[in-house]
Amino acid sequence: MSRISDYTILVEKEDEGGYSGQCLEMPSAISQGETMDELKQNMREAIELVLQDNLEKMEINMTIDEFKERIEEKITMKVSV
Repeated sequence: MSRISDYTILVEKEDEGGYSGQCLEMPSAISQGETMDELKQNMREAIELVLQDNLEKMEINMTIDEFKERIEEKITMKVSV
């Protein structure tokens, strides 16, 4: 079975401080954080929310936890400069 292992996050440093990010594979998954670690955690949560919403819209009888068991817990972030 194929696994989803990486998500590409476009990260921007905000002028007022902190960082914002958007998942390129799921453009509706966006978030922000004061630090890169906080952004990474917030992006993980945003991606999980989008995945759960998509599962519900497609009427797939699977919880997000069951879905997460099928994917690796890894997010790769690429930083724009």
